[in-house]
Amino acid sequence: MSDGPKIESKKRFTLPHIYILLFGIIAFCTILTYIVPAGEFNRVKGANGTEMVVAGSWHTVKQTPVNAFHMFQSLFNGMNDAAGVIFFVFIAFASVGFITRSGAFDGLVVWLMKVLKGNATLVVIPIFMALFGIGSSTVGMFEEWLPFIPIFAAIFIRLGFDAVTGLATVALGAGLGFSGAAMNPFTVGVSQGIAQVPFMSGAGYRVICHIVMWLIASAFVMKYAKKVKENPEKSLVYGDDFSELLKSDDGIDSKVFGVRQKLVLLDLIVGIVVIVYGTKKFGWYFMELSAVFIIMGLIAAIIMGTKLNRIGEEIATGFKDAAMAAMMIGIARAILMVLNEGKITDTIVYGMSAPLSHLPAELSAVAMLIVQTILNFFIPSGSGQAAVSMPIMTPLADMLGITRNTACLAFQFGDGLSNIVWPTAFAPIMAGLAGVKVNKWWKFVFPLFFIIIGVQAILMVVAVMSGFGK
Repeated sequence: MSDGPKIESKKRFTLPHIYILLFGIIAFCTILTYIVPAGEFNRVKGANGTEMVVAGSWHTVKQTPVNAFHMFQSLFNGMNDAAGVIFFVFIAFASVGFITRSGAFDGLVVWLMKVLKGNATLVVIPIFMALFGIGSSTVGMFEEWLPFIPIFAAIFIRLGFDAVTGLATVALGAGLGFSGAAMNPFTVGVSQGIAQVPFMSGAGYRVICHIVMWLIASAFVMKYAKKVKENPEKSLVYGDDFSELLKSDDGIDSKVFGVRQKLVLLDLIVGIVVIVYGTKKFGWYFMELSAVFIIMGLIAAIIMGTKLNRIGEEIATGFKDAAMAAMMIGIARAILMVLNEGKITDTIVYGMSAPLSHLPAELSAVAMLIVQTILNFFIPSGSGQAAVSMPIMTPLADMLGITRNTACLAFQFGDGLSNIVWPTAFAPIMAGLAGVKVNKWWKFVFPLFFIIIGVQAILMVVAVMSGFGK
């Protein structure tokens, strides 16, 4: 305990816990059922059997306000309705945990660092940014990359760059991996499940989006890094003390990339191929995908020589890690239960579509992107944001003549990169791990953030014009 002088701290506003925020939204929506006119769209089954709203068919129906007791019942109903998604998240978390805890990705990163460390060229930036992005795009790694931030900050300082360069390489890799994710089970899986489109449909275009954003971000960071290397005084953190941070990579040599770690990566690659084939050929969904994830995880555990009891313990750990996100999906689904019982979901969609209907579909898609980006400030959780927004965005997309995969893409874009920018998400944590003041991180990342948002808007327009995901 410090005996130093006590400093009077000012009370600062902080967002409530995400569960409290969601409970507040449920209560607010319950009140709305007494105020907003009840209404419904006519619906028809599309060619693939998915129910779609009929544009221009909204009509008023008898008001059915939700009472307080039913509001609390909506929590159970929401979890029951989202059970498939919730159990998939639990299984995916537990299974992916075996792969991440094997140290396969850690070992690969360290092996690449050893190969490239003696070559202090800018090429290390796009290589590692791509590697972090692939991990995020495929198995949803994000928090797992956090321990690499101080290590990379220290290594990039030693390479003649600065801590911001190391931080940007890890953070942008992870953020853009989420933005352009091909098969991230916690964002792609959840959003496409709610939108009732095949898992991984549209993956090819999302990979292209990821590559475009990766190229732009790599060029941006490399330009900054080159400037710092040529003149250290140009660094945003010039003069800051990083003596403690430089100890962060002292234990880096202990990371192993042996035969077992390579076999685990092979297991992951084979699993991805099986998932792609199964979803394309047989239309696999949560049940089949869960089975593949379980098999991948168990094979990884066997490869690493994990004992049976330890496997059970790690499954329990995975379930524990998943609980926050999984329950968030159920609680968020309760919002939809209240709106549906009060018959105001379609009224809200109609109200949102009315002003947007006067705009070209391309601009409406860009508006979706902006809404999702702002929403991530308040709900900094990919699966939680999908659970809250996609039940509204899906019929809205139908109304506006936008494909449901385009609506899912707007969610991914809005959720991904903003995770490393918004103060309610990971920006303060990541900056702190790199020993960088968050205001200096914002000074670096915000110009790129707005550039990427502009690029994402163009990619959304292309998605609409090409009928993405039809």
